[in-house]
Amino acid sequence: MGKPDQKDLNENMAATQGLSHMITDCKKLFQVSHEILLQLSSSYMAADAYPHPLTDLVCQGERKDLHSYFEQSVQNLLKESSEKFKGWLTTPGPLNTELSCKKVGDGHPLRLWKVSTDVEAPPAVVLHRVLRERHLWDEDLLQSKVVEALDKDMEVYHYVTDSMAPHPHRDCMVLRCWRTDLPRGACLLMSLSVEHDKVPVEGGVKAVVLTSQFLIEPSATGHSRVTHICRADLR
Repeated sequence: MGKPDQKDLNENMAATQGLSHMITDCKKLFQVSHEILLQLSSSYMAADAYPHPLTDLVCQGERKDLHSYFEQSVQNLLKESSEKFKGWLTTPGPLNTELSCKKVGDGHPLRLWKVSTDVEAPPAVVLHRVLRERHLWDEDLLQSKVVEALDKDMEVYHYVTDSMAPHPHRDCMVLRCWRTDLPRGACLLMSLSVEHDKVPVEGGVKAVVLTSQFLIEPSATGHSRVTHICRADLR
């Protein structure tokens, strides 16, 4: 191998200087213009991408019946699963996963994403891990706690996740409901963002989970097929 010529040296020097500049001025380089932020803000406001107050969701009568809402969501998800999730656009994903997405016709710009994979554990064990042991599988988790138990299978849950610098922490307050009595021993966990007056934002930005659904179905003996459907505004 011969010595690099002057052209190669110049290109290496330019690449090194460019990388050094990106590292030094990363906060300036990775910025969104004020005009784009205004456009996005208007879009989200028009789409009502804000968490609902918990008091609005738990009221009965003419307001939303929370149990009926979750039950309808459960039936819709089970129907989609039985129909093999038709109408989703498959995209490349991580190894041993199936990743897809689709647009939702409600005026909100965010797509609905779905990922499926196989886990070497029965559905009840997987549900417990997702529900109670987030610190074991979410490496970005900073803190979490159950704020209020509303029923034996429904609660308000608060968690804060880290982000790559210089992005701020993400603060999430969700109402979640789970089921363990589905056909064939399947389990399910559903979440959506709410506002709760007992817990202020811990810092960073308030993320909005428009929907999060874990469907955990038995596959081979002692194994589960886990499908996570999510639509979240991480700000």
